[in-house]
Amino acid sequence: MVRPVHGGNLAWAAALAGCPASAILDFSASISPLGPPESALAAIQAHLSSLTAYPDPDYGELRTALGEALNVDPDWILPGNGSAELLTWAALDLSKLEATYLVTPAFGDYWRALKAFGAQVLDCPLELQSLNAELLNELVTDDLSVSNRLFVSPSLEIPVPVALGADRGLLLNNPHNPTGLLFGREAIRPYCEELALVVVDEAFMDFLPPAQQQSSIAAVEEFQNLVILRSLTKFYSLPGLRMGCAIARPDILRRWQLLRDPWPVNALAAAAAAAVVRDAAFERQTWDWLPVARRELFEGLADLPGLQPFPGAANFLLVESSVSVTAIQKSLLQQHRILIRDCLSFPELGDRYFRVAVRERADNLCLIAGLAEVISLLTVDC
Repeated sequence: MVRPVHGGNLAWAAALAGCPASAILDFSASISPLGPPESALAAIQAHLSSLTAYPDPDYGELRTALGEALNVDPDWILPGNGSAELLTWAALDLSKLEATYLVTPAFGDYWRALKAFGAQVLDCPLELQSLNAELLNELVTDDLSVSNRLFVSPSLEIPVPVALGADRGLLLNNPHNPTGLLFGREAIRPYCEELALVVVDEAFMDFLPPAQQQSSIAAVEEFQNLVILRSLTKFYSLPGLRMGCAIARPDILRRWQLLRDPWPVNALAAAAAAAVVRDAAFERQTWDWLPVARRELFEGLADLPGLQPFPGAANFLLVESSVSVTAIQKSLLQQHRILIRDCLSFPELGDRYFRVAVRERADNLCLIAGLAEVISLLTVDC
């Protein structure tokens, strides 16, 4: 079976571990362990009868719910079959420009979408080592409580050259995947002023409480060249439903609507999404849980020999390893049935980095214990 380029491939992991897929403890997909919310399950159950009819092609109820949640006019919102579908149309628009700046390492679907339309990509690498040293220093000197500590500073600079050009675009995700770095909205603003198109993928932004978010959604009305992508699958643990949305000027969204297949969002996904974005109790539960769990996981990983986690603002951590990650991953699966996300699909990272989702405390402790045993054995073998 071919090695996956995404996290969450439990069939591949189960084949390597020699066990059922249900037995795998999955740290490779950055999905919240707290869901799906009961509100989603109740909405799906209540709308089973809607399967005999086509969905509303305008998704009026869903756009209204998303508009309320995001404080945006519903006409400026386009629901999609996951944010990946909407990324495709954003990439089509970017491909019409002279070139697109891409901050790397970058999520593999960005390369897929841009290459599908022959876009000219200009690689803008992050200086990971210097950034990590700077962030770790902030952690040491910061005296805020664990529950309030934001793991990264929103004053980070975007590594895109100042000499931009009016016929170029920028594709950026914020917080950044796979590092978890958070860019401030003010750091993005100059690119909106100078570039032809700026696409910001905020797939993990909702994991931050509102006071700490650095979303650029409020700037969409000001900048006609700004597009925001949002995912509803990670925060609400609904990846199987494929649900996301784009926020942009209505003329952009109407053009995308004409290009894509009809009814891209099924009726049950639309109903569940409309319910969960109104579920304030689940949101608060997540915002209370994540900072503490992430900090404990970070400290547990940092205590292991040969591992250096990166401070991050999302529900995952990037980890640098002095031992082959391919070997760690294989041993974890075969000995502990634990799956981590290797970074072989990120050319800048290769076999010395892996990414892990933040899960509930008992699972995180299992991961740390498994890693301690595996690394000890691999180090002896070397």
